[in-house]
Amino acid sequence: MPSTAARFAAAYAALTGAHEVGDYIVQDNEDAIHKGKPGPEGRAACARHVATYTLTQALALAAADRALDLRLDWTRATLGLALSAATHYAADRCAGHWPDTSDDAPALVRAAHRIGKTGWLVNDRRAGAFLDQAWHKGWITLAAAVAATGRQR
Repeated sequence: MPSTAARFAAAYAALTGAHEVGDYIVQDNEDAIHKGKPGPEGRAACARHVATYTLTQALALAAADRALDLRLDWTRATLGLALSAATHYAADRCAGHWPDTSDDAPALVRAAHRIGKTGWLVNDRRAGAFLDQAWHKGWITLAAAVAATGRQR
């Protein structure tokens, strides 16, 4: 029976690999363009992207569970996937807004500016993408921990 540490490492690898595939290969071009727009159009585009992203992660996690006999508790795995999905949506609604210093900017953008990232975000057009990916990877780590814990089947 695999240890919790082994299940965590495998879950992290599966979720991280699937993150790359879901974010860069599976994501529809139109959704990528529109997911940060305000209003229903942006929310719908982001929701579609997060749905395919989460499906990609779920398939990868299920494949790892089966191939490596991880014996994941799928209630916990589902909670981990939900955590990854919710936090992914929150960050992706910020697409294109990272340099925005207005009070209308998304909450994560305002938080980044409050913690001192304004100069970087305003002067380096890549900074928002770096913060976005750091946010995703941090939450994927927690999602893997959630998925790896609990009773083994």
